[in-house]
Amino acid sequence: MGEWFPQHGELMETARLIRVCGRVAEVTGLTVAAQGLPMPVGSMCRIEATGGKCIAAQVVAIRGDRTTLMTLQDSLGVAAGDRVVSAAGLERVAVGQGMLGCVLDGLGRPIGEQREFRVERQVPVFNSAPPALHRAPIRDLLATGVRVVDAMHTLGGGQRMGIFAGTGVGKSVLMGMIARFTQADVIVVALVGERGREVGDFLRKDLGDEGLKRSVVVVSTSDESPVIRVRAGFTATAVAEYFRDQGAHVLLMLDSTTRIAMAQRQIGVSAGEPPTTKGYPPSTFDLLPRLMERCGRTASGSITGIYTVLVEGDDIHEPIADAVRGILDGHLWLSRGLAHRGHYPAVAVLESISRLMVDVADEEHVRAASAVRSVLAVWSEIEDLVSIGAYAAGSNAQFDVAVELKPRIDAFFRQAMHERADWRATRDGLLELSAGIDELRQRLSRGAKGDPTGEHRSGAARTAAAGVG
Repeated sequence: MGEWFPQHGELMETARLIRVCGRVAEVTGLTVAAQGLPMPVGSMCRIEATGGKCIAAQVVAIRGDRTTLMTLQDSLGVAAGDRVVSAAGLERVAVGQGMLGCVLDGLGRPIGEQREFRVERQVPVFNSAPPALHRAPIRDLLATGVRVVDAMHTLGGGQRMGIFAGTGVGKSVLMGMIARFTQADVIVVALVGERGREVGDFLRKDLGDEGLKRSVVVVSTSDESPVIRVRAGFTATAVAEYFRDQGAHVLLMLDSTTRIAMAQRQIGVSAGEPPTTKGYPPSTFDLLPRLMERCGRTASGSITGIYTVLVEGDDIHEPIADAVRGILDGHLWLSRGLAHRGHYPAVAVLESISRLMVDVADEEHVRAASAVRSVLAVWSEIEDLVSIGAYAAGSNAQFDVAVELKPRIDAFFRQAMHERADWRATRDGLLELSAGIDELRQRLSRGAKGDPTGEHRSGAARTAAAGVG
């Protein structure tokens, strides 16, 4: 049968041939308790409410002879005694090459202007991660077109990276830049828990027509059921896996992981789980690796995952940020201080890291990035002194280098949202910065030995010294 109807073959092979039915016993908000419904946790069902209304729901817990479900929409109209029926088809999502440019809801159904595409397969939403020993090593870099990322935190194809940020520091703009400028073949974007207005703004302003043409966008807004919000992240991952299996290099962007965790918290608490870590039940911390471990590189293709984390109160050590940082292969920290100074992208270089940079970038590139990082580290030590005019120029050659080169480094890292940074030009610019650091250090060292009076100090050093005087 699957040979004649390939787009439905897998669905027919895995569908339950026996329909399981039960009856509603109790309704509390979005939580419905049913009796006589022997369905496993995670299964999808339909509640046939009075008046002909059908409501999709997911099994979230089993207590004795009662099955607890959470509805995918409001439960208005559901009454005790209503029929609950298994719905195996909702456990898969339809995919095909023609879905590029489509916007999907959390269940994988097309919405918006482009509503139809040729379905080639039905893939499971909740799939297993590739086995550890079947993962290919990550050796090829993935250029993002964002200068500070490519220069200082180079990504590899198949890497998992986090973007940690508070509200209003340019997270969506950075995501849009990466989506438009990246070298990846296909981009899959999941917008979870966003306000409806922000979804339209991201599609029009941040992603744009150029980015949308090779993208699939999965949307679940903040007013939808927590089940759909969690499912949206897994739906986007399933779509990315389909394109990866077709041989494509996929960039999966999930915004935001924090809102998926909050949705899972609602589900867990409704299922009766005890809130253990700042209100989050254990299932939240079990869900995160199941979602993120599905990225990576296989023999057929790769999925590079970028997961945003909305940090509450700019606290990078809050529970979800801590858990996600331990799973991922690196993170970008967006600084509110940089954003306030109009420095975009507001990536705090010293607080960010790419753990695979040494595997995908050449030795010269890594050495140059390390040299720039060391200058920024020195600047962080003396910034307050320089700001109040208390630094005595010429007292330390490393300090003088940082004072003179900090403006040049900042100018290199700044980038307008519609400016694409060529990978080769980024690398060359980084090497020039590194060479300038070495040259200035040597010049200051020679000047200190042959000019104890400071007559041949750098311009910045003399200016700072004059200011102190």
